[in-house]
Amino acid sequence: MQETLPLFLDDPYLSTAEGRVAAVNDRGGILLDRTCFYATSGGQPGDIGFFEREDGSRIEIAATVNGQSKAEIVHVPSNEQAVPEIGETLALHIDWPRRYKLMRMHSACHLLTVVCPFPITGASVGEDESRVDFDMSEAIDKASVSEKLMELVEGNHPIFAKWIDEAELAANPGLVKSKNVRPPSGSGRIRLVCIGDEAGVDSQPCGGTHVSETAEIGAIHIGKIEKKGRENRRFRIRFGELPG
Repeated sequence: MQETLPLFLDDPYLSTAEGRVAAVNDRGGILLDRTCFYATSGGQPGDIGFFEREDGSRIEIAATVNGQSKAEIVHVPSNEQAVPEIGETLALHIDWPRRYKLMRMHSACHLLTVVCPFPITGASVGEDESRVDFDMSEAIDKASVSEKLMELVEGNHPIFAKWIDEAELAANPGLVKSKNVRPPSGSGRIRLVCIGDEAGVDSQPCGGTHVSETAEIGAIHIGKIEKKGRENRRFRIRFGELPG
């Protein structure tokens, strides 16, 4: 297995970087020694973009996914792209406008879990709309939720990551908000995404990319709340102000 250094964990704003080709798998997926491309995980889509070769030619990347484990990141080229040489150094360019939207949306999803403190049964981050499903039976007003979300956004709380060991997570099970999915174990440490001074607003395990402060999210609202079963509600988050 080829492990890849995930540069996005330390700097989610890194839109370009250099990586050396470590392998090309039997399906044409490109594996590098390091990358700024995020791989699909935790409801957040993987990055797209392109690799630039020394001669200036491009290899368009249509998707980024995990391989045999989360330590292995596979860059999937579009059809009919050139195959790079093993050991070749490439300039990596993610589609930054798309990534930045996903960062803002992912952070907005975390804020929604603060406003609606119920067990999460599913989530999906999108460029223009995201959804979070909660295990909850009572009805709730989307205007009220939207107002509380914007209070957190406008509070301009810092967003940052920190690492804890697995024993600390085991001692604080309330950090895990998902009802059915546990953070990957075995590495000895867990990455937390925290919001607020000293994580006063929120703290939960997450390997995704986020903005550095809540004001960067911008105007958001709940576009729709759907009943999905007797005890499940789906919240759809959208950019922009709540329509009048």
